[in-house]
Amino acid sequence: MNGPQDLGGQMGFGPVAPEIDEPLFHAGWQKRALGLTLAAGGMGHWNIDESRHARESLHPADYYSSSYYEIWIKALEVLLERHGFVSFDELNAGKSISKGTTPKRILGASNVTAVLAKGGPCDREMAIPPRFKSGDRVRTRNLNPQTHTRLPRYARNKLGVIEAVHNGFVFPDSNAHGEGENPQYVYTVVFSATEIWGNAADPQLTVSIDAWESYLELA
Repeated sequence: MNGPQDLGGQMGFGPVAPEIDEPLFHAGWQKRALGLTLAAGGMGHWNIDESRHARESLHPADYYSSSYYEIWIKALEVLLERHGFVSFDELNAGKSISKGTTPKRILGASNVTAVLAKGGPCDREMAIPPRFKSGDRVRTRNLNPQTHTRLPRYARNKLGVIEAVHNGFVFPDSNAHGEGENPQYVYTVVFSATEIWGNAADPQLTVSIDAWESYLELA
């Protein structure tokens, strides 16, 4: 979907201003928000793509007026309600009213370090060869789905060149909606700045994205 997170090429949001020596957390509640999100994800009822889609599906006015970890908490509420762990009334009341879904598993404190170290690898072996090769000229598809996608708006229906062919990876567009991992090859595609931004762009600059195979067509 064309969610509020897709800001590439958008104007009016001001410059990116990195904070020197920025702390990991600016407040204690942010650390708790991260912990809650990881612990809830560890219950095994949704995957990282559904979690990301929940954040990106927030209303733009809500998304833009929220800080980073506020977005995480608001999305977590969506996921917990969707999967039956809490109800709308419980979220409003701030307390448990009735028994909800039983977790598939519980992430115990003693297991956190090992689980985080393991991560959640999403690379997959592929039984078929890649459709494209380095040097191929391709065009990105013009996609505007109502569902999840990792193809940014600014790079749709654009001509580029395959720079690198990567392994197979879980396809987030289907995985976010419980439709299976459906792994695809991922490619690094390079575009000229003028192809992306028009004739006023610096012709010496290029823009690269990593794109799943189904996002691409031979030019």
